[in-house]
Amino acid sequence: MTPEADSRRYSSALLFALFFLALLALHAPLLRLPYFWDEAGYYIPAARDLLLTGSLIPHSTPSNAHPPLVMAYLALLWKALGYTAAVTRTAMLFISAFGLLGVFRLAQRVANTEVAVASAACTALYPVFFAQSSMAHVDLAAAAFVFWGLLAYVEDRPTRMAIWFSLAVLAKETAFLAPLALLASAPVAKVLFSGTFATAKAPEVREAHDFSRAAPGHQNLRAVVLIFPLFTLTLWYSYHYLRTGFVFGNPEFLRYNVQTTLHPLRILLALGLRLWQLVGYLNLYLLTVAAAFAMWLPPIRDHGMERRRISLHVQFSFLTVVVAYTLAMAVVGGAVLARYMLPVVPLVIIICVSTLRRRVLYWRAVVAIVALAFVGALFVNPPYGFSIEDNLAYRDYILLHQRAEAFVETRYPTAQVLTAWPASDELSRPWLGYVARPMQVFRIEDFTAEQLFAAADLRSHFSLALIFSTKYEPPHPWFERWRRWQQWKTHYFGYHRDLPPAAAAQILGGRVVYEEHAEGQWVAVIEMERIEEAKVFR
Repeated sequence: MTPEADSRRYSSALLFALFFLALLALHAPLLRLPYFWDEAGYYIPAARDLLLTGSLIPHSTPSNAHPPLVMAYLALLWKALGYTAAVTRTAMLFISAFGLLGVFRLAQRVANTEVAVASAACTALYPVFFAQSSMAHVDLAAAAFVFWGLLAYVEDRPTRMAIWFSLAVLAKETAFLAPLALLASAPVAKVLFSGTFATAKAPEVREAHDFSRAAPGHQNLRAVVLIFPLFTLTLWYSYHYLRTGFVFGNPEFLRYNVQTTLHPLRILLALGLRLWQLVGYLNLYLLTVAAAFAMWLPPIRDHGMERRRISLHVQFSFLTVVVAYTLAMAVVGGAVLARYMLPVVPLVIIICVSTLRRRVLYWRAVVAIVALAFVGALFVNPPYGFSIEDNLAYRDYILLHQRAEAFVETRYPTAQVLTAWPASDELSRPWLGYVARPMQVFRIEDFTAEQLFAAADLRSHFSLALIFSTKYEPPHPWFERWRRWQQWKTHYFGYHRDLPPAAAAQILGGRVVYEEHAEGQWVAVIEMERIEEAKVFR
């Protein structure tokens, strides 16, 4: 190992430690929170099944065919350190720090150290990345490996490409989009950039590899390497099929995420949402708009030389991955969740930061404003409906449910509780962190009028109701008066209106004994009237 490589290895270790400690300090108040939504619904049960039985196929929840890398990682750490939420969230922060280091090294490689520092800081503070950093989902882990795979691609290191992209698809299957996009774009890049390769480096960074000038044999090798992750994914799906009889997860999962999403209008609407998540969501527009305006300015000259841009070949590579993810995520995925775009949003951040540095004199001030706006978006919800897992609203949800379910457990320990998922799992599975003992639940789909009227005819099956807002409800929604948008949301994206506690109590024939609200969310406990009658007869 050369002195330069040895120094780089140690500096990477130091940077990783700094990123991890910074994330750990910022997430300290969140580390002991119980599990939230999809964590509780799939990933934690799947990892726990692996811990207890050694099976890669979960049995306490229907298998979604997600590759098992992250679940195996959590199970291994639980076996070594104990099954606690703090261990889980710290373990995920470890992956997040690794992803940030990947963003830093990638930006440093294609631009320079200044761009790398600013890009890593913006990525770390971007609300979706920050909120997902300590959550037991697989998307951020897949993104982290994609960043390292892209770095290996830019540096033209085939073995590392194969390793990183294979790990990415074993974290989440959709990560195959990155190597597939790079493979498909190679012939186009060869035509566009042969003979003209604008370098991406700053003076302290080695020049990026010119893929268009590679020998045919080497290009064939790179093609094989980019296909290799698909082979890895095929092995997993083959194993899953042999064990379950299904390739892509249980039929309901496949129906929700693929079969119901293939309507042309639904795809067009989802594409609009994906583009918004890519360039504007949660104050990201401040960065992308600033970069767009910066394109009207001439490049800044340092010592008579224009500041370098990221090479056109690298920008094209980034663009192909971004387009592949945006289009694919508009076609599949029943829920249009922003976390699915985590592998590509940091690429947009790198390009925008590099553009600002090249063309704006006070670019550091612009980046600082963007970073502050990201911090603000962590605490201030947008004036439209959004997924509460995308900022610290998820913490409000968890605390609301913790307090309400502690009230139910303390006051009504033997009650049969009417509720909906995920509270049904929170009450019946103590290992999720909400209750000390399992409670009996009677589950309905949601708290719409239709579901509650149907439940009212079955009041003998429950003595208590725990109801809650299943979606964020902005106080003054921007698109509330556009009836067509409401119809589209209902038809294509499963939107519904939860009845407020008072109305729900009237339908169910009970009274509200507990109610709490927080920033567009609420939870309530309804006691059925027959409980009161029993108390009178005593």
